[in-house]
Amino acid sequence: MLKRPPGQAGSRKRGLGVMAAGGLSRSERKAVERVRRLREEQQRERLRQVSRILRKAAAERSAEEGRLLAESEDLVTELQGRSRRREGLKRRQEEVCDDPEELRRKVRELASAVRSAKYLVVYTGAGISTAASIPDYRGPNGVWTLLQKGRSVSSAADLSEAEPTLTHMSIMHLHEQKLVQHVVSQNCDGLHLRSGLPRTAISELHGNMYIEVCTSCIPNREYVRVFDVTERTALHRHQTGRTCHKCGAQLRDTIVHFGERGTLGQPLNWEAATEAASKADTILCLGSSLKVLKKYPRLWCMTKPPSRRPKLYIVNLQWTPKDDWAALKLHGKCDDVMRLLMGELGLEIPLYNRWQDPIFSMATPLRAGEEGSHSRKSLCRNREEAPSEDQSAPLSSAAILGGWFGRGCAKRAKRKKAI
Repeated sequence: MLKRPPGQAGSRKRGLGVMAAGGLSRSERKAVERVRRLREEQQRERLRQVSRILRKAAAERSAEEGRLLAESEDLVTELQGRSRRREGLKRRQEEVCDDPEELRRKVRELASAVRSAKYLVVYTGAGISTAASIPDYRGPNGVWTLLQKGRSVSSAADLSEAEPTLTHMSIMHLHEQKLVQHVVSQNCDGLHLRSGLPRTAISELHGNMYIEVCTSCIPNREYVRVFDVTERTALHRHQTGRTCHKCGAQLRDTIVHFGERGTLGQPLNWEAATEAASKADTILCLGSSLKVLKKYPRLWCMTKPPSRRPKLYIVNLQWTPKDDWAALKLHGKCDDVMRLLMGELGLEIPLYNRWQDPIFSMATPLRAGEEGSHSRKSLCRNREEAPSEDQSAPLSSAAILGGWFGRGCAKRAKRKKAI
C-alpha cells in the first residue's frame, strides 16, 4: 500500500482545518463577499436616491418618491444630520460684522469693563497681525484654510516689512497705562516685542521667530536676531545652524509646532501666563479662533466655579468655541475695535517708529563667518538702509513666510509599502 508523502498529508490536514474553522470553502467565501459588495452598492444607490429626493421641495416630490422616503427613515435621518453639520461648519467659517452702530455700542460696554477691571489679561491670535499683511490661519483666506482646500499659499508676504499694527500699539499703551497687566500671544511674528511691550509682560506661547536659544547653557542663553531664525527649522527639527557664543553648542529656534510641547522658559513664559490667568478678573481675546487656546485649561481657570471665573470678552469675525462663555462678543476687525476702544478711553494710539524699535537694541550681532548662515532679509532701522549681510549669499528657494508658518494643518501622509 502506497503511503502519502508526509508534507502532502500535512497540507491536506491544514486545508481541512481551515475549512472547518471558517465553515466555508474558498468558493463559498467568494460568493459571500460578492453578496456583501452587492448589498453595499445597493445601499449606496439607495442613499443617492434619497439624497436627490431630499434636495427637492416637498411639493415637487412624486408619490413614489414620498413612499421611498417613508421606507428609508434611517437614511433620511442620517442625511439630515449630515446637512445640519455641514451648515453648522459653514456658519462657523463665515465672517460676520456687526453694523457700525451696534459695534460702537458694544465697544462702549467693553470700555466700561476695561476701566473697572482689576486685573485684565489680553489673549491675542493671528487676527491682530493681518493688518501687517501677515496671513491668519483659519480665516476665509487663512493659511490652513487654503491648504485644506488644496490651494497654494502665497509667499509674497515679507515678514521683514511687517510692523506692529494699531492693535499692537494700543495694547502696549494700555499696559503703560496699567489697564492691561499681561499679554498671552499665540503669534510667532515678534510684533508684540517690537511694539515696545516689556518682555516680562508677554507670554509668547508658540515662540518668537526672531529668537534662538542655547539650551546647553544654564540658564538658557537667548539670542535676539533682526532676521527670521526659522529658515532651516521645522516640526521636531529646531537647530538653526548657528552656535552659542559661550559654549559652542547648537542653537535652536523657539517655535512650538502642532504635536510639540513647549518646554522653554522664554519666550514662552508659561509661568507668567498661568499666574496672570489665575489673577485675572477680565480676559480680552483679540483675533483668535481660540481653537488652540481652549485646550489650555490653565488659561481659563477651569478649576474655579463658573461664578468665580474671569469675565470673557471676544473680538473676532468668526465663531469661536468660547462664544457661549463670553460676557460680550464683538464681530469686527481688531484694528477697528481697538481704535474705537482707545477713543472711548480717551487715549491716543502711539505711532510705531522703526528707529525706536526695541529689537535693534536687544539684538545680538552675528559673529564673523556667520553672515552666510541665513538668507532671510534683515530688519533695518531705515527702509533704504542696505542690509549688512553678504548680498552674494544665495537666496533660499523656501517661502518667505518662514519655517514656522503653515505647519501642522494636514495629517502626515502615510507612505506606501514597497512591493
